[in-house]
Amino acid sequence: MFDKILIANRGEIACRVMETAQRMGVACVAVYSDADAGAKHVAMADEAVHIGGPAPADSYLKGEVIIAAALETGAQAIHPGYGFLSENPDFVDAVEAAGLTFIGPSASAIRAMGLKDAAKALMHEAGVPVVPGYHGDNQDPELLAGAADTIGYPVLIKAVAGGGGKGMRLVERPQDFAAALDSARGEAKTAFGNDAVLVEKFVSKPRHIEVQVFGDGTHAVHLFERDCSLQRRHQKVIEEAPAPGMTEEMRAAMGQAGVRAAEAIGYKGAGTVEFIVDASEGLRADRFWFMEMNTRLQVEHPVTEAITGVDLVEWQLRVASGESLPARQEELAITGHAFEARLYAEDVPKGFLPATGTLSHLAFPEGCRADSGVRAGDTISPWYDPMISKVIVHGPTRAVALSRLDRALAGTQVGGTVTNLAFLGALTRHAGFAAGDVDTGLIGRDIDALVAAPAPEPRHVAAAAMAVLGLDEDQAEQGFTLWAPLHRAITLGWQGEEIAVDVQVEGRDRQLWQIGADQVVAERRDGRWRIGGRAMPDVSVAGGVATVFDGYGLPFDIIDPLDRDSSAGGDTNVVLAPMPGLVKAVFASAGQSVKEGDRLAILEAMKMEHSLLAARDGVVAEVLAEAGAQVEAGAALVRLEDEEA
Repeated sequence: MFDKILIANRGEIACRVMETAQRMGVACVAVYSDADAGAKHVAMADEAVHIGGPAPADSYLKGEVIIAAALETGAQAIHPGYGFLSENPDFVDAVEAAGLTFIGPSASAIRAMGLKDAAKALMHEAGVPVVPGYHGDNQDPELLAGAADTIGYPVLIKAVAGGGGKGMRLVERPQDFAAALDSARGEAKTAFGNDAVLVEKFVSKPRHIEVQVFGDGTHAVHLFERDCSLQRRHQKVIEEAPAPGMTEEMRAAMGQAGVRAAEAIGYKGAGTVEFIVDASEGLRADRFWFMEMNTRLQVEHPVTEAITGVDLVEWQLRVASGESLPARQEELAITGHAFEARLYAEDVPKGFLPATGTLSHLAFPEGCRADSGVRAGDTISPWYDPMISKVIVHGPTRAVALSRLDRALAGTQVGGTVTNLAFLGALTRHAGFAAGDVDTGLIGRDIDALVAAPAPEPRHVAAAAMAVLGLDEDQAEQGFTLWAPLHRAITLGWQGEEIAVDVQVEGRDRQLWQIGADQVVAERRDGRWRIGGRAMPDVSVAGGVATVFDGYGLPFDIIDPLDRDSSAGGDTNVVLAPMPGLVKAVFASAGQSVKEGDRLAILEAMKMEHSLLAARDGVVAEVLAEAGAQVEAGAALVRLEDEEA
């Protein structure tokens, strides 16, 4: 076993690897960028090395700097985590050339699975079922259109070097193919530097089911399946294991296909073979096809660990250090059911816009596993993925596990940024999902109901105001007298609307709150406040916001009456940056006429590009930012001329 390893990653996965490695007695070296100097993974590590600026290209993607850090600190191996350099075969070659061990598959195995078209051809030869489609080298548009006609519409155009839904277009009619092809190629070229595409049959009721495999370079086993069908724009939201409705026949067939795929490329370490499944007639052993293989540990690996009792990171370390497979196939079994929900800092009502902010409060309830790379006091940076945590639960049955997930999400407390908690909670209570009737289109079909913002009750407003005014504390030293009730007033903000709040403190243990037309009584019994007859929820007050931890977190703005006039109104002519980020491109110029909806600029933040559009027809008065500029949230980028009266 290794004495010391370097983890070439950050955030949640770096912390996750350290937990197992340190438990096994292996010292861990962290690497960090300027933005991560005070990060959780740095604090957890036995030692840490600074590797560059906040942009991934200046730090976490600098393979030669990371290898030098490993050599300087005496690390014997490098664990790549996921993302960044984890599936870069050139990095693997460089690691091994430096005399270090790469904790993962060989460079040749990564290359074999790196391009979707070549991987599908390889899998077809290995006897793994593949989706009907065109995966050839000829990229002539007419040939591709002809292939689509042969396959039969609807079809999917997919970037050969794709991932995360980029370079992917659904085409339902022949007349739409050419435009969709141009769009997919353009996006693929920008994202991957490769505009080659493949064309595949689109499955009408698709489920995304993947098989966890593990190999030692010669032999492989599978650790059963995960269902990752609950997706939004091709991004996984909630994963589970095992897949609901799975038959033993299909599980055996998929498991064998996964093992064949791994053994065909001499796979070593943890990997995932992803399949698209046609669930239009239930789960059938002849209705699944290979999509791709992820040659690394997956974000959702904890659900597999929960149902098998296997620590996959421990297996990675043991096999990389020279051991053979830690278990035979017949020794592996499924126990119970597990779910994982991905908790993100994002503004769901604004189209899941990635958010930033300093976490004023972060707490998870007992009974769940929370894999997180941040702590209270940490900042969600615009430079990286805005994941706060993965919330994982396990239960004896799917119904029990889902109920535990619902309860865990309801008990999770995040202050200092908006999150997708309410969205995740709505999914746990979705009737179709609860019944196991899930496919990749579920969220899209019911998106309006799933993103409905929770409405606060008067008791929530009173709780926020009570915490802001300090009236949830003992009033003995706050000016209360027996002959004159204490009167206080405050104004809170909820989604742009002001709420006037008034309170009469009638005693140390009784307060009368007036919230608009509603009156709420707060009483303290046995040392605990009750508002409107219900226990007062926890409240976090920080940064001008009071977050009430009920309804998945209800943030109220604390309005200073001295600032209200200056903040009223706004210049609707100005296009503002909705978050901190990099101005990737500017398409506007002074004097240019624009129409409502025209794209004026692109802002890059949180690993995504966001188009900033004209809110109305008009003429550009001035451009206030140029491509390459780093801007803060609220920065003015483009101003239109005032509308004529």
